[in-house]
Amino acid sequence: MSEPSTEAKVGAAESAALDLANVSDEARSNALHAIADAIEDAEDEILAANEKDVEAGEEKLAAGEYSQALVDRLKLSPSKLESITEMVRSVAEQDDPLGETLEARRLDDGLELYKVGVPIGVVATVFESRPDALVQIAALSLKSGNAAILKGGSEASHSNRVLYEVIRDATEGMPDGWAQLIEAREDVDRLLEMDESVDLVMPRGSSAFVQYIQDNTKIPVLGHTEGVCHVYVDSEADLEMAADVAYDAKVQYPAVCNAVETLLVHEAVADDFLPGMVERYAEAGVELRGDERVRDVVDVDAASEADWTQEYGDLVLSMKVVDSLDDAVSHVNANGSKHTESILTEDAERAGDFMRRIDAASVFHNASTRFADGYRYGLGAEVGISTGKIHARGPVGLDGLTTYKYYLEGDGHLVASYAGEDPTPFLHEEFDGEWVPGRLSRTE
Repeated sequence: MSEPSTEAKVGAAESAALDLANVSDEARSNALHAIADAIEDAEDEILAANEKDVEAGEEKLAAGEYSQALVDRLKLSPSKLESITEMVRSVAEQDDPLGETLEARRLDDGLELYKVGVPIGVVATVFESRPDALVQIAALSLKSGNAAILKGGSEASHSNRVLYEVIRDATEGMPDGWAQLIEAREDVDRLLEMDESVDLVMPRGSSAFVQYIQDNTKIPVLGHTEGVCHVYVDSEADLEMAADVAYDAKVQYPAVCNAVETLLVHEAVADDFLPGMVERYAEAGVELRGDERVRDVVDVDAASEADWTQEYGDLVLSMKVVDSLDDAVSHVNANGSKHTESILTEDAERAGDFMRRIDAASVFHNASTRFADGYRYGLGAEVGISTGKIHARGPVGLDGLTTYKYYLEGDGHLVASYAGEDPTPFLHEEFDGEWVPGRLSRTE
């Protein structure tokens, strides 16, 4: 049997989305638990497929075509699969975002307006080499009642295919076609033309890639771009704690978008902080690059102007000495990607000043940038981290995959009553109520 066309897959997803929006939370959550169980049962098959991707990736790494960070993101393991199934079950246990009354307003006696959470509809995602991203996106889409069109990178094609098949087979009770896998690059171009059928596209990749998506579609785009993240060690920092946080932010897992790429150090503490920090980084194999003032204190390679806007995704870090908190803010706002920034200081006023002035989706005080994550935020998982400002920002979980409808319950009300020379005035009273079909004014 030939593979269905992209148009057929999108059409099936569009039809499924209408039905999935009305599937009960219990049924959607049960399906998620079934996915987790199925992934556990298929561990050997998944790891065997992943080994093919990793072997191919290592060959391309040796040929200079792939980075070590990309190959690291490809790898699955029994412990990684365990964390994936834990994530799926965590999503299942999240509160149902559908049908929630967000606002209730009485326009007049017996005329009530409700703002109620609903799915977006058909959500398409184009994502990078991490196979676990496919599971995260599918799980969040199902819980939020959205049909999902999934396009992973070709470097993870074996892993993605098996994971998709496991998910599809585990959710036979869900509307047929709710999850679709596309694999060819040309399929993405066809998908981008289908703005009447696809409600949202979420690219995860470089700024250039996200820009390409935005330039080639009328579909709303929720972009997940690079993470050029900073840690700023302030003049009032606890230097021992600062060293621990700065180390964690780079070394704990350097291949991800919330790892720190530039360390800023106030000139008042540079002499005390940098030597020990550089030694600690060096022991972990971090390649260090510093500006001239850093190199006056420690022996590291010279940083170029390009380093300040670089997402390394690896054990590489640029460092800069700044004269003041103002200089730190200016550097971050000029060179960051609006992802995640952190200030390390014991001065609450300085911390607040930094946090208010930084333009980023997440700004931390005395914490590692690695906390910028949907699971760690308690969102269950994330489909990505949005560095834009509309309609969702930061780690995008269930809330970012929903929109709302207005439901108006009346009892023969006419606009004519509220117009003319002697109109009936509106009440416009907020009240604590949940929408119930046919409720009308029966809120007592």
